Amino acid sequence: MSKELSRLEPVELREIWPNEATDFTPWLAKEENLAHPGETLGMALELEGQELNVGSFRADILCRNPVDGSRVLIENQLERTDHKHLGQIMTYSSNPDIHTVVWIAKEFKAEHRGALDHLNEITNEKFRYFGIEVKVWQIGNSACAPQFEIVSKPKDWSRTISRKTQRAASKESPETLLQLERFWMQWSDYMIQIGNPLKYPQPGPWRYRNFDPERYGSEFHIDAYRLNEKKEIGFRLYIGGQNAIAYFHLLKEQQEEIEREFAEPLEWDEGSQYESPGIFLRKMNIDLTDETDWPNQHEWFASKLELFDTAFGLRLKALKATNSEFLEDEDEV
Repeated sequence: MSKELSRLEPVELREIWPNEATDFTPWLAKEENLAHPGETLGMALELEGQELNVGSFRADILCRNPVDGSRVLIENQLERTDHKHLGQIMTYSSNPDIHTVVWIAKEFKAEHRGALDHLNEITNEKFRYFGIEVKVWQIGNSACAPQFEIVSKPKDWSRTISRKTQRAASKESPETLLQLERFWMQWSDYMIQIGNPLKYPQPGPWRYRNFDPERYGSEFHIDAYRLNEKKEIGFRLYIGGQNAIAYFHLLKEQQEEIEREFAEPLEWDEGSQYESPGIFLRKMNIDLTDETDWPNQHEWFASKLELFDTAFGLRLKALKATNSEFLEDEDEV
């Protein structure tokens, strides 16, 4: 006896999300929903924030790829694509801190899909542009289900290639990736045990982990990392945005006082290792495969994270609050 079949029926997006800014963006920013475009792209996505300033525009969602630490910007549109949003995409493209731009819309006009294709052709392969159409389907009276479909992507891109690229970027064997996940899971348990208030992402096989992304604003974030091939663990205070160099030097003026609070020297890098300035604390010659030593590493990470938060938290807020006029003058110069 054959089973009765039903038809997939499209659902108007505005019936599910009446308002793009107050309904769709907050929905998509949730971890379980951000996984939808992440799976479509074959890319891990961790939320950094919503409605963040990028140049003269406000970006809907800013994420990080925890495998390689790169930043992913998502621009939403519940209508057909238009020139205004294309202009925003072009503006975001000028920001060197953003490596991947994802434009999600109800429908892509041919000229806008072509514009993304052209951007992928003329820019460095490190920068990627995606167009994704979002649809919602329903069978009878069943729950509605979203669908994300890529309509524009870099040449030769596929989810399989993406996963291979991420695995290559991690430079880790499958066994080491499982070990990485266990390490962060056990550290998360340790942080809960000691009552640390900072928010941190779900454990996974990540080399880099970003903490409480909204705590310091979009220009700053703190990464904890483990690099097996270098036998190194550490922290990085990332400094981004158009005023990154100025912020870096303003903090460096306080280097002596800051390092006195740490009771050890830090590494101040204006941008030689990464595209943006950073302040590092490293612990070298660590056998990351020795799981009996993990409790010591967990304790070190916890104590140094607290130091980074206390030493830089108020300073970063003060920089943004009191030096805006100075930074504007410096930009003009």
